[in-house]
Amino acid sequence: MLKEFGLDIWTADGPNITIVGFHYPTRMAIIRLSNGGLFVWSPILLTHSLQAEVDAVGQVQQIVAPNSLHHLFVPEWKRAYPAAKVFAAPGLRKKRDDIVFDADLGSAPSPDWVDEIDQALMHGNLITTEVVFFHAKSGTVLFTDLIQQLPTNLISGWRTIVARLDLMIGPEPSVPNLVSPLPTAVPRGSLCNVFSRGPCKRSRWPTEYR
Repeated sequence: MLKEFGLDIWTADGPNITIVGFHYPTRMAIIRLSNGGLFVWSPILLTHSLQAEVDAVGQVQQIVAPNSLHHLFVPEWKRAYPAAKVFAAPGLRKKRDDIVFDADLGSAPSPDWVDEIDQALMHGNLITTEVVFFHAKSGTVLFTDLIQQLPTNLISGWRTIVARLDLMIGPEPSVPNLVSPLPTAVPRGSLCNVFSRGPCKRSRWPTEYR
């Protein structure tokens, strides 16, 4: 079910997926651009009811995989919306050569959304290169795995210890150690877009934590 998150932005939760024994929730975001088209970020399992809700708010124009881990449901969204453009995070083309991508994500926004959504390329973590997005109209920053706070009910046994040590669970969302970007590998401009501490006196993306 689509949930209104802010001005022209919705989220929807999908089924949990299992990776090396860890259970992860799935969540997507949809942004309606000024032309009425929909920017679909990290798509989840597409059900008939979800598709009906999506179609009610606009026409899907972009399907975005923000890192090389968030790709499982891209093919079914492309089948449902064949006219939509599919965008690949760094490294995803090689990993999913069965998907026809229209463009690659980089440090600069695509002309399709440049006036409404900004983005930054976060290099340097051990797992994947993530593209972080900022929707100016709603003041929302979209992270995938760079910031995590897994539900504790999804983890048990020795995995709880691993998750706690890696900062995957805790009282507040955190940057897990395995995906924490190395400062020397990330351009300062990318970090300062998102964070307003350390060498960054002020973030270029004014947001509030929600």
